[in-house]
Amino acid sequence: MKARASHPPHPVLLADIGGTNARFAVLADGAMSAVAHMAVSDYGDFNAALAAYLGGLADAGSIRSAILAASGAVRDNRCALTNNDWVIDAAALRSAYGLSSVRLINDFEAVAWSLRRLSPDRLLALGGQVPSAEAPCAALGPGTGLGMAVSIPHAAGQIVLSSEGGHASIAGDSLREDAVIAHLRQRYGHMSAERVLSGRGLENLYAALAALDGVAVPERRAADVMQTGIEGSCAVSRAAVDMFCAMLGSVAGNLALTFGAKGGVYIGGGILRRVPDYLARSEFRERFEDKGRFRKYLAPIPAWLILDEDAAFVGLRALAEVEAVG
Repeated sequence: MKARASHPPHPVLLADIGGTNARFAVLADGAMSAVAHMAVSDYGDFNAALAAYLGGLADAGSIRSAILAASGAVRDNRCALTNNDWVIDAAALRSAYGLSSVRLINDFEAVAWSLRRLSPDRLLALGGQVPSAEAPCAALGPGTGLGMAVSIPHAAGQIVLSSEGGHASIAGDSLREDAVIAHLRQRYGHMSAERVLSGRGLENLYAALAALDGVAVPERRAADVMQTGIEGSCAVSRAAVDMFCAMLGSVAGNLALTFGAKGGVYIGGGILRRVPDYLARSEFRERFEDKGRFRKYLAPIPAWLILDEDAAFVGLRALAEVEAVG
């Protein structure tokens, strides 16, 4: 029997904490407040950012529980974030703020909770056919890091599994990619998917390609690599963006194979949301399906780019409502 959603009986604090941004909202009486954006670099730790947010709320004292999504592995309801030095401890937050419950989940676990609730007009199709409602669907997304999670249909609704698959080893699909990975391995040792498929990953690809080709280029942040690559004003940036999209397609196809994600693969994160048309024209889909004997298995599986920047909050709200029933 499918779980029935219900409104939580009291206001719930929702948060999505990444390597760069911390975002907060409150779910109360079936409605969610506007999402507040705060820069991680402006605060020494998570508690300082949370105190600043709650200090601006007139009714902060009415909040009795919290569901927090964090960009890192969660162990024993505690998370040391992967791409900054913040630590979030649910037990400490319960004690400090007198909350009845604090649930801490991985950030892409929150995105996975959203997948079956996302509005079709907030998705860009990236090939494939009709998804299977009875099969798992998977989410991955390049941002400050590379998040992954899967949603599995269940009689009670869905089971969501977080994943640290972004830290699995990356493999090249061409001699050129092999050379880039080998070059970066000299710097990092282990080469994970995140080393090439994240904001810093795009910077790594740009620097590696320039070094391999003996081209002198200015140091650029990910946003500048993306912009100069898309507009075509820098050939190295364009090559980096093209390789980024192609390798993302390979990793997304691997994820679909790993989980049997015939319900579809969803691409989140903020990097590609700014350039959806370029991703759609890139090698992403070709590389998604390019799995030898299993091309026919992957060809029908749909993929989408999530255009909703607040997908994590759609998922956090879904989880809050499911828990209200339980």
